[in-house]
Amino acid sequence: MFALRWTDEAASEYARLKDRAKAALERRPAKRLCSATRDEGLFKQVHKCVSLLAENPRHPGLQTHEFRSIEHPFDPSEKVFEAYAQNRTPGAYRVFWCYGPAKAEITIIAITPHP
Repeated sequence: MFALRWTDEAASEYARLKDRAKAALERRPAKRLCSATRDEGLFKQVHKCVSLLAENPRHPGLQTHEFRSIEHPFDPSEKVFEAYAQNRTPGAYRVFWCYGPAKAEITIIAITPHP
């Protein structure tokens, strides 16, 4: 199990997604309790991705692979990785992360839609 650390940018985006999901849930009529909105579904997927990263960054569902366009925040010689929160969706969300700065820690660098 890995401890999670967050950059300010990643923490802010995660909180924004969570707030949008919560607001969508509160606006939904009581009769539609079993039908989640897009915002609720997106947050659920991103949350699951982050949870799986903490448990096992090599989980096959994450489709984790190296991402070279972002520099490692602690050691430029180390790798940054991309994990899939969504797949086969226009603008699918990705979670960018790296190991460190300490052992058994993962830093979430960014949570963004795929361009």
